[in-house]
Amino acid sequence: MASALISNPVTNSDRSRDSSKRRKKKRAQLKNHQEDQSHTKWKSQDQQQIYSSKLLQALNQLSLGPSSSSATNEVPRRGKAVREAADRVLAVAAKGRTRWSRAILTNRLKLKFRKHKRQRVTAVTGSTRSKKPRVSVLRLKGKSLPAVQRKVKVLGRLVPGCRKQPFPVILDEATDYIAALEMQVRVMSAIADLLSGSSSGAGSSSAPPS
Repeated sequence: MASALISNPVTNSDRSRDSSKRRKKKRAQLKNHQEDQSHTKWKSQDQQQIYSSKLLQALNQLSLGPSSSSATNEVPRRGKAVREAADRVLAVAAKGRTRWSRAILTNRLKLKFRKHKRQRVTAVTGSTRSKKPRVSVLRLKGKSLPAVQRKVKVLGRLVPGCRKQPFPVILDEATDYIAALEMQVRVMSAIADLLSGSSSGAGSSSAPPS
């Protein structure tokens, strides 16, 4: 019996390797399942209807009426307001489960705080100081980086909240962010078609008969 145990030894290292392989396999399966769920979520009709209804509510709350600014500045101002509302509703639809959605919501709060602070400083001093443009050292060093690292850095800048994250995190966030943006484009295209159709119908109905 002792000779049989010696001829077929089962060491702790073998068991640990097998358990490590099983854990890695489970993590890979869980990751693939989460990615599939993310894509299915952003492609589902229910999610699109929820996003479109919330987006319409946000657009109705925007103050896009005429202002004292010139007509050339009016269109960019409206476009920026619509884009910010669409991104904010998209981040809310993600329910804070992704880094990019939390970054969008947090950045909006920071911009709002900076705007109020700038208004207070302007009211006290009567003028704002002009800041000189700063040359980033990282931007200068980026020219000497390999092509793959440069692409990773660019991708990290494009995905909100992923500027200084490792590549696996950037890849996961970019996959979910792109799927969400695709749904956003579909919904906004449908809303634009609906509004253009209603406006053309109203114009034809109001036209006098020939």
